Amino acid sequence: MSEAGSGQRVDVWLWHARLFKTRTLATRIVTKGQIRIETAGTTRRITKASALVREGDTLTLPLNNQIVRLEILGLGERRGPAAEARLLYRRLDEAGEPAEPAA
Repeated sequence: MSEAGSGQRVDVWLWHARLFKTRTLATRIVTKGQIRIETAGTTRRITKASALVREGDTLTLPLNNQIVRLEILGLGERRGPAAEARLLYRRLDEAGEPAEPAA
């Protein structure tokens, strides 16, 4: 389907980026259909945690009682410290500050 290493599961990426405390929480949000992905100008709703995200994709998701848009800048190798996780994305909404992890 795609080259190995060219993408990462959306639930794993959300967990590596420290947007959710556990991978289970990330999977739950994805399977509820609450995340949209924009790839090459096409936007679609993701309902499977196995959906692949790539650098340059844009995610729209609920986070801390608000809707945020994030541009994926990198794919994480591990769930590292917060400073390392913030390098994986750029927030595209008006606030312009890094998103905080969900409780």
